[in-house]
Formats: sequence, structure tokens, C-alpha cells
Amino acid sequence: MPKIFIDPGHGGSDTGAIGNGLLEKDITLFIALEINRLLQNEYEGVLVQLSRTKDETVPLEERTDRANRWGADLYVSIHVNAGGGTGYEDYIYHELSENSRTARIRDAIHEEVVKATGFRDRGKKKANFHVLRETVMPAVLTENGFIDRKEDAEKLNDTQFLRTVARGHVNGMARALDLTKKSNLSLTRVTVDGTQVGAFAEKENVLRQVERYLGRAKRIELEQVKE
Repeated sequence: MPKIFIDPGHGGSDTGAIGNGLLEKDITLFIALEINRLLQNEYEGVLVQLSRTKDETVPLEERTDRANRWGADLYVSIHVNAGGGTGYEDYIYHELSENSRTARIRDAIHEEVVKATGFRDRGKKKANFHVLRETVMPAVLTENGFIDRKEDAEKLNDTQFLRTVARGHVNGMARALDLTKKSNLSLTRVTVDGTQVGAFAEKENVLRQVERYLGRAKRIELEQVKE
């Protein structure tokens, strides 16, 4: 039974990066909570813990100590970048080789986040960050866009885009840890004028697809189906 520890960076008195009216601590928490929701709703036998579930200050040592005591199989720390760049990058501990299990997990998450978000690929990197150094399990730190760049900030201010960021992380974790999809996942099939245009698990995706055809279609049908 895989145990995944999700760490939304910063929180409480530690805002993290600030830019364009946004706070890093708020963005990372939203992404982390969505990752947790997707993992719990869509995959069998996954246990998830978060370093925080609200806006509170949690010392770095407490985050890694909790993950270590719990015996997590994977530690993922969610962050947002700053400094005028653009795009996505991630980190593993600087002493690890590119052939390590951690690097292979990082590779899967990296590819899936870039594919899902369309972010510019800034590369796979290494660092001596506390959360990468003091964890006894594979640990990856992700940097999701630049809060101080207008184009990235506009995306980070869009909750649907943040859900896409979360989806990329989950897709990567599922690949890396060989997670098993729930067989009874409920989908909503959208049919427009007799032609199926999609089947969606996410309510937001159903509504968006329906809105796309409102005013043009003669008949829109929704049907609950099992995957």
C-alpha cells in the first residue's frame, strides 16, 4: 500500500514568493489538496499525508520528521518559483545519480507535469534542499511556474489551471509507483446531437464541455457510466 507524503511549501508567517497579487503559500496548498483529492478518489489503496492542510507555519524539520516517522514511500514538495523566469523545473538531492530510483520517479513527474500544463521545460535539476536531504525516502521538489512573471501568474491565478498542475503530478506519481486505478470510477458521458464528445470524471470538465456547446446544439445528453 503506497504511502505518499505531500508537502505544500511555506505557509502561515512564511508566505514564500510574492508576485502579481499572489502568495506562493496559497498556490502550493491548493495544488497539494487537489493532488490528495485525485489520489484518494481515483486510485486503490493509496495512503496520503500532507504537511499542512491549512494556512499554518510548519517548520521544515517537522515536515521531514513526520514523513520519516510515517514511513512514506515518496515525498513530494510543491513550490512556485520567482526570479523573472518562466516554466517548470524540479529537483532531487544533489548526491543522487541519474540512475537512482528517486531520479526515475522525478522523471515521470517531470514529463507528466510539462505535458499537462504546457509549461516551458526548464529541466531536471539537483540541490541540497532540506526536504531532499533529510528525507529517508525518494523526495522530489517541484517548482511550478514563476509567480513574478505576468504570463505565469495569470495561469497560477486560475484554479482550473492549478487543477491541471495537480493532475500532472498525480499522473507522474501513478506512473512511477505503478498505482492501480479504481475500477468503479464514475464518469459522465457528454453526448451532443447524438454524438459522444467526451466522458469525464471531473465535474468541472463536464460543465466546461457542456458550456462549449450551449446555444449551438439541439440536444445535449449527460449519462453516468462506470469506467
